[in-house]
Amino acid sequence: MSTANPPSRSATRGDGRLPSAARLGVDRAGVELRAFFRERDAVIFIFSYPLIMMAIFATVFGGQDQGTDGYGVPFAQYFLPGMIATGVMLTSFQSLAVAVAVERDDGTLKRLRLAPLPAVSYFVGKIGLVLVTTVVQTTLLLVLAATVYDVPMPTDVTSWGTFAWVFVLGTATGTVCGVAFSSLPRSGKSATAVVTPVVLVLQFISGVFFAFFALPSWMQAVASLFPLKWMAQGMRSVFLPEDAQVLEVAGTWQHGATAAVLGGWLVLGLVLGVRTFRWRRRDDG
Repeated sequence: MSTANPPSRSATRGDGRLPSAARLGVDRAGVELRAFFRERDAVIFIFSYPLIMMAIFATVFGGQDQGTDGYGVPFAQYFLPGMIATGVMLTSFQSLAVAVAVERDDGTLKRLRLAPLPAVSYFVGKIGLVLVTTVVQTTLLLVLAATVYDVPMPTDVTSWGTFAWVFVLGTATGTVCGVAFSSLPRSGKSATAVVTPVVLVLQFISGVFFAFFALPSWMQAVASLFPLKWMAQGMRSVFLPEDAQVLEVAGTWQHGATAAVLGGWLVLGLVLGVRTFRWRRRDDG
């Protein structure tokens, strides 16, 4: 995602002072969103990928149920939570890890650092971009699931409350981890090659494309170390019947463990981001 030119030093308030960091962050979010929606290929991929995958899997496996012992649910209903979770990961972790690496490589971050833009405002802008894109993407996915595949939506406040905290915590975790991971690629050109395999592997082992309970136990153990598995499980607790929790490895939805793992990765991402984030390329001093 490319960004517009940084604000000039003449962008001051009427009293000659710069706006607050929060105000600059909101303005920066607007810049990020305008730049994002100008890149049609990125817009199409980010918004359409979960929809296309949902359509393919729901159509191919539409006649099958996931589950045993009478707790089977339609495949589209079982598949929806994983697609919501992976959509969040795509728009937060993957998009930011690639975009920030590219901005560092082409000198955008260096120019922003020299501009009268507080560092926190830059990150607020990225957070605003991620929040808007994840909300739009998830809304489109829910509309598709409900109208085309007749997936029942939650009808109680408790379920929507669970959806809200898993969505917000998962988005925050993906965002900070994406920023932290952006320091790993050696250049903007290599960013996609470094980030994409990580995302693909996590999708396959975290219960996104396949029923998690059907995966080998060693694969389940590996997936349980990472946020995507827990986001998908948290979303399953929202969109699947209560009895379906017997299909989980632990036999329950494990909301406490979900919050703990996502929160742990959020803190880890913040610590690593603070310690490793760079405004310049490695060869730029």
